[in-house]
Formats: sequence, structure tokens, C-alpha cells
Amino acid sequence: MQDVLSRLAAIRRPALLLRAARHGAARYRRDVHLARALNGLEPAKHGSAILRLLDEEDRLDELRRSGEATYSATRHVTVMIAVIAEATLLRQARQISPV
Repeated sequence: MQDVLSRLAAIRRPALLLRAARHGAARYRRDVHLARALNGLEPAKHGSAILRLLDEEDRLDELRRSGEATYSATRHVTVMIAVIAEATLLRQARQISPV
């Protein structure tokens, strides 16, 4: 299985979606936003949270690409905010923890 951060690096999404998510990630509060992005589920570890978020993001991107009426750009940005913020937290945790 791909490393979580490698999987993140491989994502290709529209620039507007990514800009909006990066902007929102600056105000991310894990205790408030993660549960919303995961529909109430809140994993304790950043890696497991990112994997669940990426699964949800893949589903949303498939809806976007297929032009489904059920696609929500707001939901997609919410999930991408959490993905970016959790990846940042994971990177920080890896730098702090001993190898």
C-alpha cells in the first residue's frame, strides 16, 4: 500500500478547489472540523483520519467528474480542508517523533 503522504502527493484536482482548501486549512481546528468532514467519525491518529478522508474525497471527486447532481462543492472543499490540515499535522508529528 502506498504511504499516506505519497498518496496525497499524487492527487490532482482543480486549482480553485485546492486554493479554497488551502485557505480554509489555515483556520482548521481538529476538534471541530474533523468530525464534520468524516460525518461524525473521529479517528485518533492523523494517518487513519487521512485515509478515511481520502476515501471520501475520492468518492466526491468521482461525483464531480461524472457531473452527478448530488455532488456538493462545499462538501468537497470541507473534506479537502481536513485532508490538507491533517497531512500538515502528520508531517509535524513525524518530525517530532524519534525515528
